[in-house]
Amino acid sequence: MGCRGPLGCHGRALPLTPTLSPPAGRGGQKISRRFPVQDNHYDVLIIGAGLSGIGAACHLARELPQKRVGILERRQAIGGTWDLFRYPGIRSDSDMCSFGYQFRPWNDTRVLADGPSIRRYVTETAREYDVERKVRFGLKTTRAEWNGAAGLWTVTALEEGSGQALAFTAKFLLNCTGYYNYDQGYLPVFPGVETFRGLRIHPQHWPEGLDYRGKRVVVIGSGATAVTLVPSMAAEAGHITMLQRSPGYVFSLPGVDKMTGVLQKLMPVQWAYRLARQRNIFTQQLAYKACRRWPGLMRGVLLRRVARSLGPGADMSHFTPKYQPWDERLCAVPDEDLFKVIREGKASVVTGHIETFTERGIRLQSGQELEADIVITATGLQVQVGGGMEIRVDGKPLRIGDQMTYKGVLIEGVPNLGWIFGYTNASWTLKSDIASRYLCRLLKHMDERGVDVATPHAPAGQKLAESVFGALQAGYVKRDVNAMPRQGRDYPWRVLHDYKRDRVMLLQQPVDDSLLELRKTAALARAA
Repeated sequence: MGCRGPLGCHGRALPLTPTLSPPAGRGGQKISRRFPVQDNHYDVLIIGAGLSGIGAACHLARELPQKRVGILERRQAIGGTWDLFRYPGIRSDSDMCSFGYQFRPWNDTRVLADGPSIRRYVTETAREYDVERKVRFGLKTTRAEWNGAAGLWTVTALEEGSGQALAFTAKFLLNCTGYYNYDQGYLPVFPGVETFRGLRIHPQHWPEGLDYRGKRVVVIGSGATAVTLVPSMAAEAGHITMLQRSPGYVFSLPGVDKMTGVLQKLMPVQWAYRLARQRNIFTQQLAYKACRRWPGLMRGVLLRRVARSLGPGADMSHFTPKYQPWDERLCAVPDEDLFKVIREGKASVVTGHIETFTERGIRLQSGQELEADIVITATGLQVQVGGGMEIRVDGKPLRIGDQMTYKGVLIEGVPNLGWIFGYTNASWTLKSDIASRYLCRLLKHMDERGVDVATPHAPAGQKLAESVFGALQAGYVKRDVNAMPRQGRDYPWRVLHDYKRDRVMLLQQPVDDSLLELRKTAALARAA
């Protein structure tokens, strides 16, 4: 059988003129592009230039500078989520000491940073580690195909500006696209929405320069986006109402880390950062474990804090969830800003189900009518893996939702495919950092062993119906539970959601084990 891989039978670069299948151009003709293979071939190809992708590229630059690394990014700027979302008040919902990269401290004492600051931080990190020049912007990845004979991934990408198709090859493919659809958020079907004469907006597509001064605004939702929008818009809006189907847990954090500010004056900034980071990681994990172990006790603690923040006579029915803490994510607000605008009468919370939109606003099933000039549908995300690209392994289509993850980083039965997925119960970057460091360990070990393919294999009977989100019951999880990889019964197929245990598993335990097949392709054997 002849070799059909893009590097031929002996690893030499061959001319490649792919006839790909992006959307048809004018006249219905398919678009293709000729290019030299060597310009588009990488040791590691990263999909996505957001927080995870830039972090992974920086780890590779630090630990494996000899590797040729490329990054494909659909948008025209670095930042991912933080470049996409531009609504008022956009900010992190985790403290920045643990949300920032371990290798590049976040030295600002603000606890929950705004979106522009985070975007700037990620971009500056990419420049500092000479990663920015490795990003190819404006490319939507549409397909990734593994060729076992050649030991290579071929990634097809559409250059959205020109409509041209490009192909890239890589020994190792790393998916850093997050877990939601960038094209559109989740939008329920609302009866009568076509009759509404006002403006309707989804936060994922915020119109630039929106003037809401003096306007009546209704925000549909109760998650992190809603609790951010309400206090951010309250100062200029005529009145703003958060309309929720059911309450969620909301707690307040200090806007500024005063303790770290003092420590920075008494010791080197790096020391103060490390102490703050360790403290915040410990606090996050302790709070999560306490909520899972003593849910009734922690529920009482959270609700008493809300009652104090709202003040005497507050209607706690709007802030008393029916579920236990951490069945869904908790929403953090800085310096009680949400509760403050409610106390001052600039904002209000209404709990109820929508019966229909009307010309002038929204009518609830209770009969209450909310008049609105602007309705913001902060109704959540749509789960999507790999930016929606098709994945094939030796000609067979692969559905990620049918596979388990190995150590939360590799995909069961799939060669040389890494997947960076952060924490949902703590700062995302804590997990993405150590996952990237594990991949560096794996690549180093493969080089030392003289192998070029790593494939995890699971024993029979491991797979569960539960996804990697675990017990999280957020709306986007329940809507698209089958889109994400599965959990396994036992380590290392079970996702631990535990930073301390994950550090041991990913950074200290041996790379080699009986579940990870390491082999040499025929092409590498001949070259050797």
